[in-house]
Amino acid sequence: MARLNCVTVLAPAKLNLALDVVGLLPSGYHDLDMTMQAITLYERVVLRRSPYLNLRLPGSLVAPNNKNTAIKAALAFFDYTGLLAGVDITIYKNTPVRAGMAGGSTDAASTMFGVNRLFGLNLSMGKMMELGVRLGADVPYCVMRGTALAEGIGEKLTRITPVPHMWILIAKPQINVSTRLVYEQLDMGGIQKHPDIDGIIRAIEAQDVVRIAQSMGNVLENVTVPLYPVIETIKQDMLSHGAINAMMSGSGPTVFGIFPDEQTTLACQAFLKKKGDARQVYITENFN
Repeated sequence: MARLNCVTVLAPAKLNLALDVVGLLPSGYHDLDMTMQAITLYERVVLRRSPYLNLRLPGSLVAPNNKNTAIKAALAFFDYTGLLAGVDITIYKNTPVRAGMAGGSTDAASTMFGVNRLFGLNLSMGKMMELGVRLGADVPYCVMRGTALAEGIGEKLTRITPVPHMWILIAKPQINVSTRLVYEQLDMGGIQKHPDIDGIIRAIEAQDVVRIAQSMGNVLENVTVPLYPVIETIKQDMLSHGAINAMMSGSGPTVFGIFPDEQTTLACQAFLKKKGDARQVYITENFN
């Protein structure tokens, strides 16, 4: 097998089609029940052999440093395998930062994929997921990708039937949200409506886009939306411009809508860009 000197990996963002909090774990973390979906909004991670461990983020407002999850992923990989090597990592950012879409986690997962291939180590997906959970709760899912049920802190994953093709509009307002703050302020006793996780799985199995969209839910909206009302404004704008349903992803602040067709999605994108509540507005699809 020829020696590889450079590998490019796509790092798709994720959405929570459903996010429920069902209790507290002995560790103190929240016990989650989620339906996860990768989308075609992705970053490009380029890895090259190097004597050193370097990170470049061209065009990004985020400064590269050793706290970046891609660097941590490479270090974890080298530590586990005992490989004495370096790698030059270049990430062409595209996913909105601090958006509730696992941008950092998918970069970490793609770095592990790339290093694994670059050096021909043949680590299994299961082993990379095991290494990934030490880096962040979303990393194991970002290794698995596709459509999945996630439980625990997000590390207990079950692959489910892939969703059918969906037109998805992503809109991130010009705010950042602290995930830790959202979970700290969540009053589980005050949650009046929990997402129907079983219902959304049945809708996915039936390949019914309308039922999937109508079954979506996110209990973290109870915290984030009152703190940042622009999230609700964007949701309502999507609904009034043809979305089957719209919801916040993760802890926010990104809003996504499921639309019936491309034309309606394009029209809503144009409206949101003109209005200006969200400057980062992307049309995307599911990545299975």
